[in-house]
Amino acid sequence: MSQMTVGDMAAHFMLRRHNVDLKMNMTQLTEELASGRTADVAEHLGGNYSYLNDIEHGMNLLKGYQTATGEAGIFTGAMQTALETVQVQSSDLAADLVLVASSAIPSVLNSASADARTQFQSLVSALNTSVAGRSLFAGVDVDAAPLTTGDAMLADLRTALTSAGAASVGDVQAVLDDYFDTAGGGFETTGYQGSTTGLAPFLLGEGESVDLDLRADNQAFRDLLKATAKAALATDATLGYASPMQADLLRGAGEDLLTGQSGLTAIRADLGYAEARIDESKARLATEKTALEYAKGELIGIDPYETATRLENAQYQLETLYTVTVRMSRLSLMDFM
Repeated sequence: MSQMTVGDMAAHFMLRRHNVDLKMNMTQLTEELASGRTADVAEHLGGNYSYLNDIEHGMNLLKGYQTATGEAGIFTGAMQTALETVQVQSSDLAADLVLVASSAIPSVLNSASADARTQFQSLVSALNTSVAGRSLFAGVDVDAAPLTTGDAMLADLRTALTSAGAASVGDVQAVLDDYFDTAGGGFETTGYQGSTTGLAPFLLGEGESVDLDLRADNQAFRDLLKATAKAALATDATLGYASPMQADLLRGAGEDLLTGQSGLTAIRADLGYAEARIDESKARLATEKTALEYAKGELIGIDPYETATRLENAQYQLETLYTVTVRMSRLSLMDFM
């Protein structure tokens, strides 16, 4: 019977190949043990990717919904902060105007009107707030500030009052109403510079969205701006109104600002409801993501104890191979004989 032998060179290559295979196997087992997931998904699933594809598709959808929900949360939070500024400043101004309107002292009236001018600028600035480079109250035209400057609006109103020859409180109110409330009036043509198209709803999940269509041309904001402008122009030197008329304008402005608080409160309440829905969606999406991650882990996960045993066996085989290799390399003719 003939005996097959392996030459030295062939034996060398066999040992080398076995060494490489063992090292690759150890590397794969080490990665699997560290990640808790199989490194060879195709073999682990037997080539059936359908369930895994469904899970990963769901996770991609969730990622998109989470991004949109996060943006909606940032938007609503910034809107609520801006409107809080508007409400605090306008309500404080209202109380001050009603209080000082009973005074006939010109310096007191001038001071109150000057404060109203400052607050008008602040209201405009709050409504022109942007977050991450996107205007909050400009509709789809997020790259533009929704309102022109406060100085520009007051200048337009001053010109309109002068041109109309407004000489009474009623005349002043008529000019202000025409500017802020008339379709195609000064506010719509030069004051408001945003879009008349609202933002598209933010998607919060499958078949669920939240509408944040809140623009600076909302009637509640117009009312507050109109009342504040009335107080700001009450003691304007160019218009030259007498002290009794100035006091009446300041009192009327204060009362209008108090009345306008209800509309602003309603807007903030609706915004608060939207914030609550967004928070609920964030929690739901996080739960769904956890569930999908768990399902994926169960699908392509490995048994850590089994993997550790296989890794230990592979390490033992590699050590044995090194021992055999060392002994073969030291083999002499005397040892062979």
